[in-house]
Amino acid sequence: MGTMIGGQGGNLHGSGKALRRVVLGTAAILLAPLLAMQFTNEVNWSGGDFAAAAVLLLGAGTALALALRTWPGARQRLLATALLGLAFLYLWAELAVGIFFGLGS
Repeated sequence: MGTMIGGQGGNLHGSGKALRRVVLGTAAILLAPLLAMQFTNEVNWSGGDFAAAAVLLLGAGTALALALRTWPGARQRLLATALLGLAFLYLWAELAVGIFFGLGS
């Protein structure tokens, strides 16, 4: 019973806090292009661009929070962070300019 309340044993205690951090971080990051659009014509995002960025950031942030919570070892966490970071960068580049499959705008 002790591990269910406050121990380390794979519980979900505190997962709401991690999710709130991911959502707030995503919102903070998306504020940058939103604000930039108010001051320059160089940034011109559509609603779809904001939605794609939000899905990408929320997905990566949630996966990272889950990985850091699930894997106890520092080496495993580092590997998970690196792999998720590479996947994030790949998807970002692919959606932005279509480097590998021409899916970009």
